[in-house]
Amino acid sequence: MMSSLAPARFDPADPRPDVKVESGFLSVYTSDDATCRFTCGSCRNQLLSEVTRLINMYKHEDVSITLAGHSMGSSLALLLGYDLAELGLNRRAGAGAAVPITVFSFAGPRVGNTAFKNRCDELGVKVLRVVNVNDPITKLPGIFFNENSRVLGGRLELPWSSSCYTHVGVELALDFFEARDPACVHDLEAYLGLLKCPKMSKVMKEGEDLLSKAKKFVVEQSFDTWRWQMAAIQVGDLVQALGM
Repeated sequence: MMSSLAPARFDPADPRPDVKVESGFLSVYTSDDATCRFTCGSCRNQLLSEVTRLINMYKHEDVSITLAGHSMGSSLALLLGYDLAELGLNRRAGAGAAVPITVFSFAGPRVGNTAFKNRCDELGVKVLRVVNVNDPITKLPGIFFNENSRVLGGRLELPWSSSCYTHVGVELALDFFEARDPACVHDLEAYLGLLKCPKMSKVMKEGEDLLSKAKKFVVEQSFDTWRWQMAAIQVGDLVQALGM
């Protein structure tokens, strides 16, 4: 339940061994198969190189970094966002504020422990998690040991709390299930279609109910012609409407 957590150690100068992420996602993100003729290095090296190139290309303009992914792809997007911020690659020489980093997660699982979540918050990595409450993937890993099982009675922090998986960011919860097609609970097209469905169960941001804002936004928009490649761009408007 907790043994698959591994230290991220993205910054050699400050490895932060307490910041841990799921070892499988970490392996996919950092592994490099030198024997494969179709690769040009690890996923991590390729993405860091390309994002850095783009930031330098537009160094005289106001830019932001927007990442999006579905399912395991959302895990990789979050790892990249954290990696960029931890290494300081979103900070340009001579510039004041850092380049904002936002992650849009569709049907994403938990990625790391509480220290990982806290570090993302500290670095200013903004995350919007769009989840279907009936999607089992969004409840993994850490189905038993997670952010809801860290504290007993609202006061006593349990011994394993530092090893609990914890979701990062703000949750936009949707509610959908089709008995004839159970797999649709994790389908990206279903997620996009649900954004205009009145059955959204709840949207919480630090205790604030944002359901009315979300409903108003999605009812006024037309999502029928969406393509998954455009999800990040369109959901950017949703984040703005939610006041993130």
